Amino acid sequence: MSEETRDIQSQEGQKQEVAGSSAERTRDRVAFVPRADIYETNEAIVVVADMPGVNESSVEIALEQNVLTINGYVEPSTVDGYHLAYAEYRVGDYQRSFTIPNKVDQEKIEATVSNGMLRLYLPKAEPVSKKIAVKAG
Repeated sequence: MSEETRDIQSQEGQKQEVAGSSAERTRDRVAFVPRADIYETNEAIVVVADMPGVNESSVEIALEQNVLTINGYVEPSTVDGYHLAYAEYRVGDYQRSFTIPNKVDQEKIEATVSNGMLRLYLPKAEPVSKKIAVKAG
């Protein structure tokens, strides 16, 4: 595993519900920490997050100061004329943050979502090398 992968750190405390977050939530709903897999290739870092009920219009992704933040919003579904008598799972939003390395080309990041699976493609930036001229003096 490379240093770039080790630099990706997930949000502290892998609790099922987001609690004690430094930011205030404006939605009065439970927020779950989606499970994620992180893969690294020579060209990119790939993040795959499980977010059932989320589609392309209900997910927000932001990258600020090397912190990648994922928010997914799920509206509970109801059936007219029925009320919920028993539920084995809770419906809520998703919230997760990762610290990513500087070696990601932020202009070429791609995100897709299909069947509740979010896939982020974070291409690595080309190494920059510069020859520095030395002057006598």
